Amino acid sequence: MIRSELDVLLEKVQDPALRADLRSQIDRLKERRSFGLVFERHIPERVRLPQHPVRVGSHVVNRDEVDSPTFEVLGIDGGVAALSQIQDAEGAYVHRGEHEVGGLERGPLESLVVISDFDEPVVPGLRLLGSLERGGDDKPYHVVIKGENHHALEALRFTHAGKVDCIYIDPPYNSGARDWKYNNDYVDENDAYRHSKWLAFMERRLKLARTLLNPDDSVLIVTIDEKEYLRLGLLLEQTFPEAVVEMVTSVVNPRGRHRPGRFARSEEYIYFVLFGRAVVGTEADEDFVAGAGVPWRTLRRSDAASARGTAKGGPAQFYPIYVNKLGQIEEIGKALPIGMPRAAAPHRPGCTAVFPIRDSGLEMNWGLIAPALREIHARGFVRVGRHTPSKPQQFEISYFTAGKISDIDSGAAVNLGRRDDGSAIAQYVVDKRKSPTSTWSKPSHNAEVHGTELLAAFVPGRRFPFPKSLYAVEDALRLFVRHKPEAIVLDFFAGSGTTVHAVARLNRQDGGRRQSIMVTNNEVSADEAKDLRARGLRPGDPDWEALGIFEHVTRPRVTAAITGKTPEGQPVAGDYKYADAFPMAEGFEENVAFYELRYLDPDDVDLGSAFDDIAPLMWLRAGATGRVVGAPVEQRALPQYVWTGRYGVLFNEDRWRRFLSERPESACTAFIVTDSPTTFAGVAAELPTDMEVVRLPDSYLSIFLPDRGRA
Repeated sequence: MIRSELDVLLEKVQDPALRADLRSQIDRLKERRSFGLVFERHIPERVRLPQHPVRVGSHVVNRDEVDSPTFEVLGIDGGVAALSQIQDAEGAYVHRGEHEVGGLERGPLESLVVISDFDEPVVPGLRLLGSLERGGDDKPYHVVIKGENHHALEALRFTHAGKVDCIYIDPPYNSGARDWKYNNDYVDENDAYRHSKWLAFMERRLKLARTLLNPDDSVLIVTIDEKEYLRLGLLLEQTFPEAVVEMVTSVVNPRGRHRPGRFARSEEYIYFVLFGRAVVGTEADEDFVAGAGVPWRTLRRSDAASARGTAKGGPAQFYPIYVNKLGQIEEIGKALPIGMPRAAAPHRPGCTAVFPIRDSGLEMNWGLIAPALREIHARGFVRVGRHTPSKPQQFEISYFTAGKISDIDSGAAVNLGRRDDGSAIAQYVVDKRKSPTSTWSKPSHNAEVHGTELLAAFVPGRRFPFPKSLYAVEDALRLFVRHKPEAIVLDFFAGSGTTVHAVARLNRQDGGRRQSIMVTNNEVSADEAKDLRARGLRPGDPDWEALGIFEHVTRPRVTAAITGKTPEGQPVAGDYKYADAFPMAEGFEENVAFYELRYLDPDDVDLGSAFDDIAPLMWLRAGATGRVVGAPVEQRALPQYVWTGRYGVLFNEDRWRRFLSERPESACTAFIVTDSPTTFAGVAAELPTDMEVVRLPDSYLSIFLPDRGRA
């Protein structure tokens, strides 16, 4: 039976009578009807950390058991740990006193793996795995993090709280096909709590994401399919009540996915959650790109509600337009009173009086009153079209609408002259923009062609289930970061790395310096895990880790996209299409750094011995440009301080004057390593007021361990 957070907390109550009373009251509250989205917030998720060393005080499980009890390490002697069980396999707490010292279990260190529950504080760090430098020293790095995304989001609270412009995520769709894990176990269609687990899983991450988004102007973009889109919509509404939530239907598989006895599913859904002053941007109107002619609209109104004599039609828009034998407008007459027959209109020799009349004979109205039509006719913005003498309206009359005239007046289109009939020849000189619709059906968004097949070009022979169309991600991002050339884009379900690829394309199109931060774990698929275990391998082994998503797909794909070469060193075959067509083998002028999430000992951070693991987070906070400032080669080699173009670190507080005197004008962040709040305040007071000044290690530790930060 699945256990909720309340179940776990009740297990901690020692008094049986009190525990029973609390259970009774909780059950009574549960019977009350609730409105909105209601789901069990299950026992906290946990992550296994096979690379983390087993220490005294660590919580561990058996490495080879999926449903292992949880133990605390009480001692280590000769490679063997003394263990006290603290939770059973279902997550229930074991009360103190049930396991005396004489009954302690023992286990070799290699059979144990450290675990971390998501309700427990962690102190994160990053370790560099490799980098690509093709964008120059002054361009920010894209950062791809290998690690559990919940803890990575917690780490980003130190670097990007309130700074992120756009979050794009493609989370597990909860299809029931064992496509995601909850507490190290795959969730399948037979799990009665599948939807509830998924909601708890998503809610935890969305709440962390909220702390990173800029509340004044940012957007959260979430893709989903029909299995969870209703629940996700409610979850977004409840989690972000201050935001505007919109949903787009996107056709990603025009042929549809065959499902016997059911509709062939061809679409998925995209939620856009807008914060602050964020608005949906415009997109290029494919009908009105640069070089296209400004379109004409028929002057006769089309809806029957605007017929002559109706309240909507009005009394002033039924009048004759006199067309001569050369097909030119000679005069625009006066409106006929309602009820006056057309034959009563004044006659003009050599001209045909044209009225707005349907083929059925229904008298309509023109789209403009006569004075307004005369005004734009003088500018050449009215023309005579096809001549059909057999019809009630013998000539078609067209005009430029107010929007098209505005395009000409603003310079978006240009008047190149006039035709023989006096009408204007107008053409767009820039792409015309339009508001996107809420239904997207674009060839460029085909996930099979521009997702699966495109991925195969970059990493031949490596599979990833259902990658996004590169151009679909690019189009979604462009709506919100087109006018933000230095936008920060976060994707914490990075998958195959499509988002960083899309951001690189956007930067190439306009010379932007947008930065992406990607997070993905290194899970292997359920089938691969079964095969690997059959070979005697387990998580943490090099052969196992090499087949994980980060190592096998994400990192190689991103590397291939940036360098233009496959993992085998061959030029990537094919060309990009749509907004920017060029050979894929050219790659991009971008920088990328690959990192692994680390779990640090707070005492090591406090003592300064873990500085190299938190240094990348300091670099990220300062803009991820240039080099990362590491720890001094010798801690005793004082005085010591370092400045880069973007930030500086003062290691020896006694040398603060020289530190201040050598500050470059381009630096925006200063990190002061000091135990003294007085010294920190004094140095900060000497720095420019627009510079961010951070005290270490206290400001860092206080984010993750509030009780550890000093005053």
